[in-house]
Amino acid sequence: MTITIKDVAKKANVSIATVSRILNDKPGYSEETKKKVMQVIEELGYHPNGIARGLISKRSHTIGVLVPKLSSMLMTEFVSGIENITHQNGSSAIICHTESNGKKTMQYLQLLKEKQIDGIIFASELLTEDYYQFVKKMEIPIVLLSTISYDHPVPYVRVDDQHAAYSATDYLIKNGHKNIGMIGGNKEDMVAGQPRIDGYLQAMEKHNLSCTDKQIVSGHGFGFEDGVDGFRKLIEQFPEVTAVFAASDEIALGVISVAYQMGIKVPEQLSIIGYDNLSLAEMSIPPLTTVAQPLKQMGEKATEMVFDIINNNKTVESRIFPHAIVERDSVRKI
Repeated sequence: MTITIKDVAKKANVSIATVSRILNDKPGYSEETKKKVMQVIEELGYHPNGIARGLISKRSHTIGVLVPKLSSMLMTEFVSGIENITHQNGSSAIICHTESNGKKTMQYLQLLKEKQIDGIIFASELLTEDYYQFVKKMEIPIVLLSTISYDHPVPYVRVDDQHAAYSATDYLIKNGHKNIGMIGGNKEDMVAGQPRIDGYLQAMEKHNLSCTDKQIVSGHGFGFEDGVDGFRKLIEQFPEVTAVFAASDEIALGVISVAYQMGIKVPEQLSIIGYDNLSLAEMSIPPLTTVAQPLKQMGEKATEMVFDIINNNKTVESRIFPHAIVERDSVRKI
């Protein structure tokens, strides 16, 4: 037999409205009444109907999270932080794997609209005009994570990619390297691809080091295979390279793998610095020196911002998180 809110109210000898207020954390009852109702709920094994509660509160207690690549270790860290805060707020997250596909992204946005979600976190890719206008019509909060929009007034949480890439390249230079190559993401990616290339170029220029096109290889993304293919191309066109700035840890691991196959010792013959400080960075051989982003904390902050808007109708400020160089064993001082 299905236990209803009426059964709870009858056994606790209170009104249905009182039970509803307690379940929705609204005022209007004593602590003693709350204790009695919660005890009855436990005894009867009552589970509130989420749809019915949503009709009352006009909230679904879910937020949508759009990510480009579910298999990415970066996304795993982000989602961990997001789920931590959603659960603290008595809500849940719907994770949507867009594959950076415009049609699939729009289909997910339509699905989230039908689910009547309370807010959206849009992670690691460009917020297009179509996406923005669709979410605007939904009249729910949206926060960008590890991306930024220069065209629309949407709050964001991110690291300064250009500055972080500058720091990584500067670190290699200060360790005595001059023949520095870079394996980056897609140049067409204005969120993280080109800005990290710009940071590399900025550091090389500041230290008066020559940098030609043969020193930069751009891939399709930031994955392991991009590092594998990228390093093969880089070593062919720039054989004098002594150090590589990889625009992600996964790229860096691809470089280390190919270097091993070629008999190139890291860091004795080739120094490598990555970007992200994923958990795998300290598991690689040798352990990878990298630029750390506080990924889980960034996911938590973006989610807190969404709930600030939902719960308090609050205007939130965008947040730039600091980066840091984590020194391990993949960079040699020369």
